[in-house]
Amino acid sequence: MADAKIDEDLDLGIEKGSNKKLIFIIAGVVLLLIIGGVAGWFFLSGGDESEDAVAEEEVVEEKLPPAYHSLDPKFVVNLPPGGKAKMLQAGVDVMTRNPETIEFLVKNDPMIRHNLLNLFGEQDAAGLYDRAGKEKLQAKALEIINGIIKEQSGPGEVEAVYFSSFVMQ
Repeated sequence: MADAKIDEDLDLGIEKGSNKKLIFIIAGVVLLLIIGGVAGWFFLSGGDESEDAVAEEEVVEEKLPPAYHSLDPKFVVNLPPGGKAKMLQAGVDVMTRNPETIEFLVKNDPMIRHNLLNLFGEQDAAGLYDRAGKEKLQAKALEIINGIIKEQSGPGEVEAVYFSSFVMQ
């Protein structure tokens, strides 16, 4: 009877050992499956998150409120001879959504004013009496300002040019 008890104890010990090994093997396999699943999720969803982040940044930029900057003092130029008007005085404001662009405009004011004075001084007075002529001049001024920003590697761009005053004499 004592021998049977010893055999039972030994049999129980052997079964416990193989159960522990089996539990460790199953736990290891489950752990590898979880790690593989998490790694696969990160690899597969990583590209979408970066695209979403870029899209969110673009949306944030577009939602910035407009900021206006007056190019003071007003522009005063002599117009080419031959027309009724001899002089043009124009107040110019620009609109952007990037505050850094306004800082750039302030720092580069002499270059911008020089180019705009040349543009305004070349205009034929007869072409500026109607709305279409003024809008064409606005478009040219916008093109010149954005050209300077791009040429000087400035931040952002000017979205619009507005004449706050426009007098020809």
